[in-house]
Amino acid sequence: MNMFVSRRRVLGGIGVLGGGLMLPRWLLASGSDELRTIAREAWIYAYPMLMHYQTLEKQALDPSAPAYVGGFNRFRHYSALYTPNNREIVTPNNDTPYSWAWLDLRSEPQVLSVPAVAADRYYVHQLVDQYTHNFAYVGVLSTGREAGDYLIVGPHWQGPTPEGIKAVLRSETEIVMILGRTGLKNVDDLPAVRALQQQYRLRALHEYTGSAPPVAAAAIAWQPWDAKTGLGLEFIATLNQILTLCPTPPSEQALLERFSRIGIVPGQAFDVAALTTDVRDALMAGVADAQAQLQTAVNQTRTTLGLFGNREALHGNYLNRAVAANVGIYGNSVEEAFYTGARLDSQGQPLQGGRRYRLRFAPGQLPPASEFWSLTLYDLPDRQLVANPIDRYCLSSRDALQVDADGGVTLVMQTSAPESSNNWLPTPAQGAFTLILRLYGPKPDVVEQRWRMPVVEAVSV
Repeated sequence: MNMFVSRRRVLGGIGVLGGGLMLPRWLLASGSDELRTIAREAWIYAYPMLMHYQTLEKQALDPSAPAYVGGFNRFRHYSALYTPNNREIVTPNNDTPYSWAWLDLRSEPQVLSVPAVAADRYYVHQLVDQYTHNFAYVGVLSTGREAGDYLIVGPHWQGPTPEGIKAVLRSETEIVMILGRTGLKNVDDLPAVRALQQQYRLRALHEYTGSAPPVAAAAIAWQPWDAKTGLGLEFIATLNQILTLCPTPPSEQALLERFSRIGIVPGQAFDVAALTTDVRDALMAGVADAQAQLQTAVNQTRTTLGLFGNREALHGNYLNRAVAANVGIYGNSVEEAFYTGARLDSQGQPLQGGRRYRLRFAPGQLPPASEFWSLTLYDLPDRQLVANPIDRYCLSSRDALQVDADGGVTLVMQTSAPESSNNWLPTPAQGAFTLILRLYGPKPDVVEQRWRMPVVEAVSV
């Protein structure tokens, strides 16, 4: 689960409006209440796509951005360990160093090649479309540990499948993001992780087959993303461009026809300045309603079940999709990973630095994961790693944890070192913090909600 901007930044950008394009005249004939309702629905629908677009701009379009991966159809690998000094993303983790790529599939498919890996090595490549659906996976849990070549194709591609391709992975959209994760066992494992990352390979289909290259797709005049205005009425202009790369699926035909009543049409221009005061106020009220609806839903979210997945798994729940983008965009589908955690102790009080806590897993009740699990501590509200004397930011099933006399395992969270430090997760001296438990390869007990993370107990001094 990864988040590139804080909620305060994401929900703070409706103050300034701009524009410069035209609206359909019939928009002015719609009632203000209807316009407000449609704007609320459309903003919730668009929000994850806008957050995805923001990441696209930083990683694939802006060479001056620190997160730039080098453009389209190539990997950028990360293998340095995160510390409290790294603050470019929130809730970072050192479980699975990342490999990022963005694919432009308009002119031809891309081939993703992966190597064979050992039985104790975890890796996954998560394929995400412009709706933020996890439409396909390549990795040990989904496609196995053998080497393989996988053809990633856009919505309109109809060519033959070349010899040697293990599977064709079809995206609903022309632009695809790959987020690769490679399991890191410990610091000494970094060279092996880096060597494996270098074996992940992307090739254009014509390179793979040795044929002539196709005609290049036309250059796109990408809309600049402005964090101050992008989530105001300017979202419509940005969404209209995004939708030109997203053929409307039959299940959304009626929805997009409804959205067209406020000017949401793929490729259509949108001019905020051309709006009458009444129309502008109605649309702005709808945006405000949507932001409040999202914040309420985020505050009520207690599990990631139902938030991440493909189109079928999300069942048309656009609010859940928006919540997912807010609390942890690019979270894995539950078949791949499960995320839970705690901000409160067993008495309902916020977790606070300077106090002592314990998290006890009863015998036989350790997090049920086929690969591994980890528990990471972050400060609040920034959700960053916390500096501590032993540079330990998480505990996991890969650590030599001390077992209780009855076979259970107790994790200790406090500022000062306990007598035995094997199970110690250092906390800040003061300030609120949160815990995130990640399970890679969650077992059926997790997916079917028969297993739950125990409560965090406050320990009296």
